[in-house]
Amino acid sequence: MIARHWQGLAKPQHADAYVEHLRTETFPALKAIPGFISAIILRRAVPQGVEFQIITHWQSLDVIRAFAGVDAEAAVVPRKVREMMIEFEPRARHYEVVA
Repeated sequence: MIARHWQGLAKPQHADAYVEHLRTETFPALKAIPGFISAIILRRAVPQGVEFQIITHWQSLDVIRAFAGVDAEAAVVPRKVREMMIEFEPRARHYEVVA
């Protein structure tokens, strides 16, 4: 199993809308990809805004490519989400889950 980690800093007034976007648009789309396993949202308030860490679990890097494209580490950030963010990582990180 592979864990994909991505982080973004949301504008405080858009933090709840971002969570709603994940729950109603992003996660349902991910569930339709064969080999997608699960997703979690981590959230914390920081002085600059609301920081999010999104962790998704996949069967393999090949499955992640079905979502992200040939460059599996490229962040997938729709325009709607970009407008909610102060900043975000342009690259995701992948980890092999060993336990």
